[in-house]
Formats: sequence, structure tokens, C-alpha cells
Amino acid sequence: MLTDFFAHFFSTQQELLWFATIAIDLGFAVLLYRMFGRQGLYASIVISLLLANLQGPKLTEIFGMQTSMGVILYSSIYFSTDLLSERYGRREANRAVMVGFVVSIIIIVMISMSLMYLPSSNPNTAVFAASIHEATQTLFNFTPRFILGSLLAYFISQRFDVWIFHYIKEKTQGRHLWLRNNLSTMVSQAIDTVIYGVVVWWGVVDFTTAMQLALAKYVFKLLIALTDTPFLYWARTWNVDSKDWVVEAETAKSR
Repeated sequence: MLTDFFAHFFSTQQELLWFATIAIDLGFAVLLYRMFGRQGLYASIVISLLLANLQGPKLTEIFGMQTSMGVILYSSIYFSTDLLSERYGRREANRAVMVGFVVSIIIIVMISMSLMYLPSSNPNTAVFAASIHEATQTLFNFTPRFILGSLLAYFISQRFDVWIFHYIKEKTQGRHLWLRNNLSTMVSQAIDTVIYGVVVWWGVVDFTTAMQLALAKYVFKLLIALTDTPFLYWARTWNVDSKDWVVEAETAKSR
């Protein structure tokens, strides 16, 4: 089967799988923007946060360095906030950041509540239910340190990303999109990485080890920041504002 072929091929080509994942992730963000305008970018942020929470603990190795799926599946968030900043302004981008922050809290609360339910004791399903319960606990039994670190890193770094993007835009009088896109993402990703490394890892491991873990992840974040620039130039040329006006007009008529 075709799926078996790809599974076998990418099992020996993990670096190619990484590039393909980034391209597809950003491609979906662009597609959502093309189809739904700014609402599509909101959806992209929520989807990325959901995926990062679901698959973040999964660790892998790319180019000989350990990283997590959370880093890989986080890429379209910065793309979406930068595109919102570019096309719709600082207020809209900050609103999207707050939506993502609230969604993160809801995900954590609801998953934590689901872990309080005991697995079924029905003889026909008890073994299966217990195995799923244990697997769910392994993936989603968030510690207070993880919750604080992830929420704090997301909120501070994303707000800073929006601020510095517009600061550079004002200083360059709207020129050099590549500069504000890359510089804002790289600096805010550094803030995100340091906060997460200090809050989540420092204390579990020593400070040096915590920063080494953070640095390895930051290398991938830099590569992702460079990768999303062509997508941003491509997407900003589209006139999708009419879609937003159509949605708003139809909503107004239905009231």
C-alpha cells in the first residue's frame, strides 16, 4: 500500500520527513487563510496549539539533535500571527494571541478533568480501557511546572512577537517584510525557549543542561522561522478581505 511505502521511506529519511512536515503545516495555514481569510488564521493558531499539546511530549531526533513534535507543530503559529499583523494590524494579532492563550487553558483543564475518570471495569473491555487510560495518563498528566512554563512562554513570547514586528515595520516604514518576519520570530522564539527551559527544565536538571536542551530546540525554531518567509510573501499578495466582508455581511443579515 502507498501508506506503507511512505512509512518505510520516511523511517530512513527523518530529515526529509521534517522538511515535509514543516511545508505541509505551513501549507495548511496558507490554505486556511486562502479559504477563510483572517478567520482561517485564527483556526490555524488553535489547530497548532491543539496539535502541540497532543503530540508535544513525543521526542525524536533530527540531524542528530533531540527535539519534540511540539516544536515542529508550533511553526504555523508565528506565521499566522505575523500574517495577521501584516494584513490586519497589531490589535487583530494580539486578539489571536489571546484566543490561543485561552484555548491552551481550556485544553489543559479539560484534559486534566478527563484523567480523573476511572477506566471501565466491564469484563469485556476492562483490559483495553485500562491500557488506554494508562497511555492517556502518560501523555497528558501535566505537571504544574509544565503548565506554568508552557502558558507563560506562549503568552510572553507571542505578545512580544506582535510588538517587535510592528516596531520594526514602523522603523523601516513598511519595507523589508523578510526582516521583520525573521527578526521578530527569531527573538520571540528565543524568549519562548529560555522561559520554557528555565521554568520547566531547571530544577529537574541543572541550569546548564536545561539551556543545552533549550538550545537544541532553538536551532530547529530558527530553521522554521527562515522556512516560513516565502509562505508569508506568497500569502500577503492575496486579496482575501472580501471573504471576511462576506462572512460579516451574512452574519449581520442573520441577526
